[in-house]
This record gives sequence, structure tokens and C-alpha cells, in this order.
Amino acid sequence: MIIRCSGLGKIMTNSRSKSSPLSKTCMSEVQNLVKQELFGYSPQLDNKYLNKGIAVENDSIDLYNMVFFQNHEKNEARLTNDWITGECDIETDDMIIDIKSSWSTETFPACPDEIDNKDYEWQLRGYMWLYDKPFAELAYCLVDTPDGLLNYEPNWDIHKVSHIAPELRVTVKRFERDKEKEQEIIDRIELCREYAEEYKNKILNKNK
Repeated sequence: MIIRCSGLGKIMTNSRSKSSPLSKTCMSEVQNLVKQELFGYSPQLDNKYLNKGIAVENDSIDLYNMVFFQNHEKNEARLTNDWITGECDIETDDMIIDIKSSWSTETFPACPDEIDNKDYEWQLRGYMWLYDKPFAELAYCLVDTPDGLLNYEPNWDIHKVSHIAPELRVTVKRFERDKEKEQEIIDRIELCREYAEEYKNKILNKNK
């Protein structure tokens, strides 16, 4: 079992039960992965936030470059080790950058201290490990929502944002690599593999 960096947040949630080292969220994620393997399917994700993120990814990278006077391009290389796999958005000499395109001005974090998402932190820690970088940056970008997605939203004012100064539309939070946390990931995935084998055997032998 190899875990995607984007799924590390669920895997790394802590258990509230003294009798189980894995949380319910973690076990549910492992169950989903096992079922995907056994029944040969991939989850189909479709929501307004994801659809915007895909549609405006290049716009958000361009905005980041404009604000920080860079010329970064989208990374296309996926890396994998014995435990995790991932494809970061941007790779630099000493840092990986993950671009998040906010749905609207209402959901955009205006300051770094408004960014509090452990799932994304674990994702970035996975990337730092895979790409062997000392730093990672989570960059929230606010760009126009494509008209085709605005059937989800009656208030267009919070989606048309190009008139706002570019420097106000990017908020970043930086993380430093922590090898102890990487060991935590290894330990957790090993436990997940044990549980995955148990769950898989339970399915395969359910009618015997």
C-alpha cells in the first residue's frame, strides 16, 4: 500500500480510542483503498472547489509568479518511495510550493495565521520528503472563478477579483522539513498496511 501525499491528512489523524492505534477516519480511508484495489475502480471527485482548482491552476501560478517576481512552471514529475507518492505543483532548488486556488473572497485566507489545515500540512511534509527539500510553502491564490462554474453561486461579486491588487490575493505559509514527522508517517503506514491486510482477508473470506 502506497499512500498519496494528498491522502496523508486522513491517514495521520490520531485515534481517540485506547484500544485502536488507528482513528476511524484513518481506518475508513484504508478500507476505501482496499476496495479500490479489489474491485478495480478509482474514486470520481467532482465538486465546485476541485473543479475551480483544476480550471484556474495556471492562472494561480501566474499570480504567484507576478507577486513574488518568479518564473515558476508547473511540475509534471511524480515521485514515489516505499510508503508515499506525490506530484507537487512547483519544485525549486530548496523548496516545494503547493498552490491552492480559493473558491471565493469569502473562503480566501487573508493572512497566514488564518491558514490552519493539518491535511495540507501533512501533504506538504510528504512532498518535502519525496523531493528532498528543506522547505515547503502552501500558497493560497485568489483568481477569477470561470463563468461556467458560477451556476453554483448567485453572488458573482465574490468571484470576480482581478480588480483587487495582486499582492492582496496571495497568502503563503511556510513549513520546515521535520524528519521525525517523516518517521511518524512510516510508522503509521506500516500500521495501515497491517489493517489493510486484515480488512482485505475479511472481504475475501466473507462467504466461506
